[in-house]
Amino acid sequence: MSSDITETLDPRAAAAPPPALEGFWSGVREALRGSRRDYTEGAIGRAILVLAVPMVLEMVMESIFAVCDVFFVSRLGADAVATVGLTESMLTIIYGLAMGLAIGATAMVARRTGERDADGAARAAVQAIALGIGVAIVLGVAGVLAAPWLLHAMGASPSLLAVGTPYARIMFGGNATILLLFLVNAIFRGAGDAAIAMRVLWLANAINIALGPCLIFGLGPFPALGVKGAAIATNIGRGIGALFALSRLVRSRGARVSIGRRHMRLEPAVLIRLVRLSASGTLQALIGTASWIGLIRILSTFGSSVLAGYTIGIRVVVFALLPSWGLSNAGATMVGQALGARKPERAERAVWIAGSYNVCFLGVVGALFVLFARPIAHIFTTDPAVVPSAVDALRIIALGFAFYAYGMVLSAAFNGAGDTTTPTVLNIVVFWLWEIPLAFVLSKTLGFGPRGVYVAVAVAFSTLAVVSAVIFRRGKWKTRAV
Repeated sequence: MSSDITETLDPRAAAAPPPALEGFWSGVREALRGSRRDYTEGAIGRAILVLAVPMVLEMVMESIFAVCDVFFVSRLGADAVATVGLTESMLTIIYGLAMGLAIGATAMVARRTGERDADGAARAAVQAIALGIGVAIVLGVAGVLAAPWLLHAMGASPSLLAVGTPYARIMFGGNATILLLFLVNAIFRGAGDAAIAMRVLWLANAINIALGPCLIFGLGPFPALGVKGAAIATNIGRGIGALFALSRLVRSRGARVSIGRRHMRLEPAVLIRLVRLSASGTLQALIGTASWIGLIRILSTFGSSVLAGYTIGIRVVVFALLPSWGLSNAGATMVGQALGARKPERAERAVWIAGSYNVCFLGVVGALFVLFARPIAHIFTTDPAVVPSAVDALRIIALGFAFYAYGMVLSAAFNGAGDTTTPTVLNIVVFWLWEIPLAFVLSKTLGFGPRGVYVAVAVAFSTLAVVSAVIFRRGKWKTRAV
């Protein structure tokens, strides 16, 4: 009673935020500072919040970069946007490799961290970086040489080939920046140093966003390079980010993973274990991301305007999905560390909590996309031939967001546990045996045109979530060794 009277009389008490809200903001502050929390102990919701905030902000910056890039390039015309769309669709192969390697790195580093084996985590990190550099060299040489042929195979017109070949060669040649950023940030996230990974990506993309319009349009002392300037800016930004990340990994003694001179050697046993773990993860990511190539190949038959509209729409979709990957990555880290600490029940509970957070977020974003698709599309283009395709892509694909929110978290949870086989099989079935044939039948056989492709994407999102949830409940992922 007396405490109630005191709160009534004290205006500071009356103005104080509710305990839950104050707890939320204190968690955000802890996350942004860089938490030293033990994620295998304490409240699960708080741990997910502290991990997820920097991971979500990291992905928000990546989302802003993706949208800004196409915003500036769209000023150069439909061929320029289509160039970015076709090249990005092929770069999904490289993104898939980077994600697959990152899956292995995150799982091994998280498990060693949960076991309190900092030396083992550092050794795994060195093997992952060495593997990434080797893969990047091979892909870079092959991509530069084959760029014109690849664009032609994707259905590029002669005018698009002239614009797109230099852009594609620069992007393929600079693929090492993609691989290293993915890998080093995956190492930090697996160890629970999510704030460092956030700062790395913010630096990389801030440089790219500032430099992009300068090199595209020739602002100030910079030459006007057109769409080629966007590729150069992207590689410079990512390259500086990758170098900064590596410096933090090697020089920082305060990080959870710190590489010393004694770790800088190839260890065949650790490397083979990482390759085995990453191979399935890489196949999984390639199957999932390469399915977009199949979809864009179908869409390219409807002309450059449809392709440009899809490119705008899918960039905005990525804007929404990348922050959700931040939540998914937080769940994967919790799973890996909890299993390393021999707490499988904590791992399972963390996944369902992260999934519920993701559903709330993506459900709201999906509703906004459905309601405001046309105004969003007009931010990027006013071309009457391009806008309808962008609007259709946004509205229809967004219908599957709430389902996909759970699918993303569950897939990441399998990977965090070291069970990369299950999501690999799911990606084969859902995206290749179901999504692409469905897209072809709806768009071509049944005559729905591009809308049929977008419907297939939304249906595939929903299918992945439902099937993943059924398999996750069986619990076999809890016994995987890493």
